Amino acid sequence: MDPDRRITSLSAVPDDTTFLFTVRNADDERREAVLVRTPDGEVRGWLNYCRHLLDVRLDKGSGAPMRADELVCANHGAYFEADSGFCTFGPCEGATLESVDVAVDDGSVYLVDDDYTFVDTGSLDDGSPSASSTVEF
Repeated sequence: MDPDRRITSLSAVPDDTTFLFTVRNADDERREAVLVRTPDGEVRGWLNYCRHLLDVRLDKGSGAPMRADELVCANHGAYFEADSGFCTFGPCEGATLESVDVAVDDGSVYLVDDDYTFVDTGSLDDGSPSASSTVEF
């Protein structure tokens, strides 16, 4: 795997919240994305924006709340399945988070989505790495 596309180690992706990172698209627009563990232990990547209002971030820098293997939008109360991104409850019920393709190889998580380039870990706001959080909902 290309070392420039390495996001983080697999062990840095928490079981109970998200890992925040920044990507750039072909138009040089930076976007936030999150890594989340699925119920079967795999890792999925999603853009860090609620489907109800696209300017609302799921992970505001300290990990997104999760409940029963679903990401929770703290602003709207929407629930998104960690493995499919499908909204099961809330104002955007039936919508799906935008995926960011990632792969795990030799204990690391890599960005493999041709639509994005990896920029850095952390948020757009401060560029600091995302830490595991104890956010509860």
